[in-house]
Order: sequence, then C-alpha cells, then structure tokens
Amino acid sequence: MNIHIVTDSCAHGQLPANVTVVPNTISLQGKTYREGVDLSAEDALKLFSRQPYAPLIHVPTQEDYLAVYEQLARSADAILSIHVSREILPSWQNAREAAKQMTGRCEIEVVDSRTISAGQSILVRLAARSVARGASFEETIRILRGAVERIYSVYYAETTDFLMQNQIMSPSHSILGMMLNLKPVLTVEEGRLVPMEKVRTRVQAIERIVEFAVEFLSFDDALVVQHRPGSSDQTRMLYDRLSTEFPNQNFPNTLYGASLAALIGTEATGLVILEGEENENDF
Repeated sequence: MNIHIVTDSCAHGQLPANVTVVPNTISLQGKTYREGVDLSAEDALKLFSRQPYAPLIHVPTQEDYLAVYEQLARSADAILSIHVSREILPSWQNAREAAKQMTGRCEIEVVDSRTISAGQSILVRLAARSVARGASFEETIRILRGAVERIYSVYYAETTDFLMQNQIMSPSHSILGMMLNLKPVLTVEEGRLVPMEKVRTRVQAIERIVEFAVEFLSFDDALVVQHRPGSSDQTRMLYDRLSTEFPNQNFPNTLYGASLAALIGTEATGLVILEGEENENDF
C-alpha cells in the first residue's frame, strides 16, 4: 500500500521528508505567521521572548485538512494523520471531521498523540519507519497506538507568564511562585500539560529531570528539548548528569517549536522519552 503520513506543526523535531505537515498559524501583535513556514523555531523563541503576552495558536481548520487529504488521496491508498493532544489544542477534532468527509474515497486513520512537540515528532517518525519497512496500514496503526501509551515528557520552565495566561498554572500559584522564586516542572498527563512540582534552582530542576529518566528500564527513543541552538547552562548540566546515569545512551537535542513556546514560554528545558516495549512486558 501507498501510505502517507500527515501531522500538524506542533510535531517539532526532524521529520522525514515525505511527511506532510499542516502548519498552525500563530498570531502576535496583529501579525500572523505559519509555524515552520513563515516562522522558524529559532525565530519564534527570539520573538516571543520579547513579548509580555502569550501568542495565540490557531490550528488548521477542517477545510485545511480536507484539502490536504483530497490532494494526497489522488496517489495514496491510505493516510495516517497524527495530531497534538486533543486536550491541548483542537487539531485532532478538525482532522477527524475532515476524514469523515473522505469516507469511501480513501482510508484515513486520525490518531491523537496524547502529547505535543518532540513527543509528537517521535511518534510521527516511528510511524514513518514502520511504513518504510513495508508494514501494513493496520500494523502501523497498532504500533503507533502502542507507542502513544509509552511517551513521557518533562519540562522545566524558567518563567510562568505564558503558563498563567494559558491557564496551565493558576494565577495564585504563579504569583506565589514568583514571590518565593519557585519554578515549575511540567509533565504531560492524560494528554494535558500540567505542573507536577516546583523547584527553587536550576540544579534542582535538572536533578528532577534526571530522576524522571532513571525510572525507565530502557528507551526506544529520547530527545532533550531546549530553547536555543547550541547549549544553554541548563542543557549542559542536564547532559553532564545524563552521561553519568546513562553512559551508553544517546540523547540528541532539538529546539521546541512556536506552538509549545506559545504555551509554556521561551525559557524551558525538557526531556521526552519513548519507553522501551520490553518495559511493559516485564509486568
């Protein structure tokens, strides 16, 4: 089968060239940008860092997805469409409604990744590898849905303004954190970005991220997520600790994109892990 993969631009990281990315639109001070088209991750992080208010994210519409599906259906036997968690943004819902209109013309499976950014891109790459090795559409869907249950993310945010404006943190917790100089550590839980605890220093934040990592027996994939090219103080500390705990594990890094920056701010550091399948088999 000729299987094509579609995703939205919340999936940030290196994606295969044959994946179709439908961009979000970011609005800021009266201007609009297509994520990944008019606005790169690096430029977005620089631009947003100078703004007091969180940019607005507009996901692709049902009509946008329908146009993409109709074009791909001319050559594709099936389409696998992988999207940011429905609990964070409504891209999955729009894609699902568009897919319904393609019934009888092309087989389309719309999958909620239950995550965002690097976690979503890990799932997209996994699906692309499955297709490349000749797996059937049904087998690729099965592999992908199993992996959705094994994606875990943790982020340390230096600032709370965007978190408060996006109602990820309550105003009272944000103000208390600023008064006490406490910084949030976030995770993705049941598809939602939620604070899991607060720390006072970067060292404590890095230790918490490493503690998160050592809970896993093995990784099928892992990505360090950072807010600028090169290495920040946070990522240098994180790599030092990870190299001690996991001397044989590779941890590539990536910038996070405009959509995640608009949600959690422009000074975050994180780690995303796809848990090894054998971990599940041990129970």
